[in-house]
Amino acid sequence: MDSSATIDQFLSAIATAAGPGAAESPAAGSAKDPATGPAHSAARPGAAQLEVTGAGSLPSAFAVTELATATVGAAGLALAQYMRHRFGRQPSLQVDRRLASFWFATSLRPQGWSPPDPRDPVTGDYACRDGWIRLHANMPPHREAELGVLGAAPERAAVARAVAGWDAQELETAIVRAGGCAAMMRTRAEWAAHPQGAAVAAEPLFHTELGAPQAGGSAPAAPGAAPDRPLAGLKVLDLTRVLAGPVSTRFLAGYGAQVLRIDPAFWVEPGTVPEVTLGKRCALLDLKDEAQRRQFVALLAQADVLVHGYRPDALERLGLGAARRQQIRPGLVDVCLDAYGWTGPWNGRRGFDSLVQMSNGFAQAGMLHYGRDRPTPLPVQALDQATGYLMATAVLRGLARRLEQGVGSMTRLSLARTAVLLGSLPAPPDAQDLAPETAADLAAEPERTEWGPARRLRPPCIVEGAPMHWDLPASSLRSAAPQWPDEK
Repeated sequence: MDSSATIDQFLSAIATAAGPGAAESPAAGSAKDPATGPAHSAARPGAAQLEVTGAGSLPSAFAVTELATATVGAAGLALAQYMRHRFGRQPSLQVDRRLASFWFATSLRPQGWSPPDPRDPVTGDYACRDGWIRLHANMPPHREAELGVLGAAPERAAVARAVAGWDAQELETAIVRAGGCAAMMRTRAEWAAHPQGAAVAAEPLFHTELGAPQAGGSAPAAPGAAPDRPLAGLKVLDLTRVLAGPVSTRFLAGYGAQVLRIDPAFWVEPGTVPEVTLGKRCALLDLKDEAQRRQFVALLAQADVLVHGYRPDALERLGLGAARRQQIRPGLVDVCLDAYGWTGPWNGRRGFDSLVQMSNGFAQAGMLHYGRDRPTPLPVQALDQATGYLMATAVLRGLARRLEQGVGSMTRLSLARTAVLLGSLPAPPDAQDLAPETAADLAAEPERTEWGPARRLRPPCIVEGAPMHWDLPASSLRSAAPQWPDEK
């Protein structure tokens, strides 16, 4: 199987999952989305032309570059289809597989400064008595829970000594019960036999429920949009954290969407903020505070899109469940994600890309593939990145559906289900390495971030007539007012 065939198969799987009748709950009739054609060709009348350029692949036991190319392409195709609904013409699309691979690592190249390390020193892989476990300690509450279970000082050597006295399964269970984040290394076969692995494998890639039709039929289009800036005027409320959700809203901002990111006062994300806040305003609101929650409701009432990554019942406990959100903003396009899936015994478990890779056998498969003696994850955070582009795909399909039928929607995705997609195809044999990055891969104009000047990689996706660019440089969290830019 060559790389082009693998990209085609990924795109076909994504299109099938997001197309007509794909896990939709058709209370008022299913939306009929146009199917996405395969790479390199327009498969049917009206399908967008997708050209894949570039060469080489990231080194991996899995088809990571092909997944990157396909998910960036899926988001671009969804944008092209939205533009057909909005402007009457569907543009062609080009995706560079080499640039897509680079973007799956990082797109920002600081000039004369360095972003802080995103990882706490405690975060990492540790040897237990009977295997390996990964601790995720980047958030202080998670770190304190893990250190409390282990009775260890916040130093890597002390943690390693404490972990060595535990069985991996026993320690994973204890840490999760204490409110921490950990995952023991399993094989792919063990994950397939695990109740959560079986539950996630049975879930759809996109699970979409349609809202009630809006009064008066189809929704009015956002003002200010044009074929060269197709998402201008659309208001996107972003409640996501590292890393998938911010990737999705960065993509939307690249085509003109007004993205307002909301964080509480305690949240820290130092290493990734310059990477993912490009094009966005970032504000402070604590949804547990009644007055600030009312401010959020006022913002939501004007939003076209809500993207969130809260644990499954978090918004419900605040009186902001899915039905209530549609009442506040009829026609809302609501897209959410979690780590381990929406069904099964782990559906509410905290998780991150690196933990899912330990749980589902990817880290163990990489270890075997390269003949190493420790967990070997994917070369980039591909589950986060790919899920981010799939979330953008879901947003754009929801917006097209709203234009056509006047209905809102809620779509759920998960990192673990994206991993099922990646694991469905092996890496193409004899993959060529990516050519090293050169100055020609960077945008011509420097970016003036709050931390200093930087260069950004050229966009991996070129939509005919609609260049991807951002109206705002990257900014720090909580640096803007919690209001839409057109408010006085």
